[in-house]
Formats: sequence, C-alpha cells, structure tokens
Amino acid sequence: MAGSRTYRTRAIVLDKVKLKETDLILTLLAETGWQVQAVAKGARKPGSRLAARCELFCTADLLLAHGRNLDVVSQAELMAAPLGSSPSYERLCAASAIAEVAKFCSFQDSEDPFVFAITERALAMAGDAACDAVHLDVIVAAYVFKLLSHEGYRPDLSSCVLCGDTALSHFSAAAGGLLCASCAASVPGADELDANQVRWLQSLLALRFDDLANAPIDAMTATFLLALAHVWAATHLDARLRALEFMLGR
Repeated sequence: MAGSRTYRTRAIVLDKVKLKETDLILTLLAETGWQVQAVAKGARKPGSRLAARCELFCTADLLLAHGRNLDVVSQAELMAAPLGSSPSYERLCAASAIAEVAKFCSFQDSEDPFVFAITERALAMAGDAACDAVHLDVIVAAYVFKLLSHEGYRPDLSSCVLCGDTALSHFSAAAGGLLCASCAASVPGADELDANQVRWLQSLLALRFDDLANAPIDAMTATFLLALAHVWAATHLDARLRALEFMLGR
C-alpha cells in the first residue's frame, strides 16, 4: 500500500551487532539486492524467538517498519538455515567470508537481485554436507570472482591483459588478470601460476557451483585460488576482508 510504514521482504542476515541490553542491529541482504539496516528489538532477551529466526547466514521472511535511521523488525519467519544447528568450523569460516563480501557488494540505494540469488546459493553450498573443506575454498573463491565480475570487476583470463599473448603464466589483480611471462616481469607482485592453476582460475567463472563442488582438486590448488580471490576482492573493493584473511590463515 502506498505510504505504508511497513513492508515485507525475504532477506539473508549478513551481520548482527549488539545494541543496548536486549536489542540487535541486523545487516540484511533483501531479495531485491538492497542492503537494509534494521533493529530487532528484544532479540537478546531470554526465550526470544526473534533471535533464532534472524540468525547469521539464514534466510528469513521479514515484516519491517520504516524508521528514521534504522528499520525495525516487526515479524520474522525462518525460511532457510543453510548451515544447520551445529555447523563445523570450516563451514562457519566459509559462510563468514561469503557474507563479508556480500556486505561490500550490496548498497542501501541500489537494487540488484543477482547479489541476493548468488549469495543465497553460495551459502547453501557452504552448508552442503557433501562439500568438503577443500571444495569450500573453491566455492568461496568462485563466489568472489563471480560476484565481482557482475559488479564490473571481471578479470581478463583469456589472454595476457597487456599484450594479448595466450601463453599465460602469471596473475595480477592490479593489472587486471592473467599475464604472459614477459609482461609479468614488469608487473610488481604478479603471482606465478602453472597450467593447472590457470585452468582452474578460468573454471571459477565458467562453471556452476555444483560443477565446481564435484570436480577433483588438491588442497594446495584450492587454497591458492582462494588467495587469488582474496587479493582480487581486496584490491578492487579497496577494503580489508578480515573473514577471508582468517579463512586463509586457519
């Protein structure tokens, strides 16, 4: 209804911060792609059902009321809890990294349903029992590259970004993608890749999450891809991504 103070939306809980003694400030990713800051009043009271319905990484159907600075959660119904009731340490790390990047790629004045859709799917993969710790690294790396490519930061992975040579052996976030050995010599900090790592980096953008989760890969390659994704995101978002740093250092 036009002029109504309340509105309903499906949203993912990306972050929550304590407010006063019993309240929470939630950072939400709405299904429209909007980022919403809302107060869940009384969520930290003993026996409150609101907290369980607005847990981190969960998708909830929310009734929100417009506020002067922050919206207010009036009702909440849990729709999906991808990590379950007792997630492993590795799955929490992966979900935290996904949510952190989503926060930097969603805005309070920009509608983009793709951000919600890919984030919801990536979190579902992070909670999939069939996805082991090695493939969690791959899923997070793929999520970073796919989302940032959508946001306009797509790496050039088909040929050398400087000369167009197809003999690729290095990667540089500052340069914008893959490099040949000759050009890499003039680019400080370019990471050297072998042929298998180049193919995997290209696959992160080319393949779906389900295909990546079922593809055989060793732990060293998966961690290396995650490190490249971290550098790419930190460079182009111009931000320190602490959850990704923690995931790499675990």
